Amino acid sequence: MSEKKKVIIACGGTGGHLFPGIAVAEELERQGHEVLLLISEKKVDAQASSKYGDLRFKTVPAIAKPATLSPKMIPFLFRLWSTVKQCRAILKEEQADVVLGMGGFTSLPPVMAGKKMGLATYVHDSNAVPGKANRLTARWCRKVLLGFDVTKKYFPNSDTEVTGTPVRKELEQLPSQADARAKYGLAQDAKTVMVMGGSQGAKHLNTLVVEAAKAMPGVQFLHITGAADHDRVMELTKDLKGYHVLLFCDDMASAYAAADMAVCRSGASSMTELAYVALPSVLVPYPYAADDHQTVNAEVFESAGAAVLRQESEMDAGSLVADIIRITEEPAVCEEMKNRADQLAVKDAASRICKVITTS
Repeated sequence: MSEKKKVIIACGGTGGHLFPGIAVAEELERQGHEVLLLISEKKVDAQASSKYGDLRFKTVPAIAKPATLSPKMIPFLFRLWSTVKQCRAILKEEQADVVLGMGGFTSLPPVMAGKKMGLATYVHDSNAVPGKANRLTARWCRKVLLGFDVTKKYFPNSDTEVTGTPVRKELEQLPSQADARAKYGLAQDAKTVMVMGGSQGAKHLNTLVVEAAKAMPGVQFLHITGAADHDRVMELTKDLKGYHVLLFCDDMASAYAAADMAVCRSGASSMTELAYVALPSVLVPYPYAADDHQTVNAEVFESAGAAVLRQESEMDAGSLVADIIRITEEPAVCEEMKNRADQLAVKDAASRICKVITTS
């Protein structure tokens, strides 16, 4: 094993940054390294991290960068300087050797602080098109780690390495489908669709799924809504048999195991998990994502034959019914999509990242 390292992982803001960071932390600790995860003050971070009591977390402010010529740049720079100073104190207290940012503006201040202190600094980008935060953060990094090979071109001045995007240890061993369906009160003999709208909102998509469900009484749904749309979806589906609504899911291993397919946004973390568990999907990109990166993510999966890409503006309940029926009722189609999804998975992504940040 490499020399024992003290690693800071900045991974807050969204589940797409947090869960891959947790996966890396789990692998680092398994190898004997010490880890502290820096997360944002958002409720979603507190909620999602609460089940990982064996890991250490600390909150730092997450600051989104405004447009360069915006008058908001002055207060942004002041807050950035303040957070960098706070992160520097944390790094000194922890006697850190390595700083790894998992993306977003929670990563920028710790990486900047680490670079100024002469530490080894890295950033990981899980999307096919990187966000402006990661393009900026890369300037202070020894190496940029990538989920997709197609992302290399966005970092022409950086040393890059494709590692894949890691998934949480709990997904390594899924429960049986029977046990998973029993947990959620799902029928054992019905085709099951898992629905995830993502943290940024999916009111219209949620409505389309509910309308599609009404036309498929033999198909059951496990719908993870998030807080913003939970009550509305509950009201819409109160008379629908076989429609199960969750506010939040703290056992995604069971949710994936219960499903025959998924309908979801195409955030990088969700797609990484879909590939890892080899689950066919209909991917509906969040229409307001920066640089439309969710569409590019989904195109990677569609091109590989692992998913169907549908733009929300072009969908209706009827087209969604057709997609769901084709995947769930045609065994050859479903099996081929499973195989293609599995081929996209990088099963040892966490180990690859750990090797880079502890030995280079």
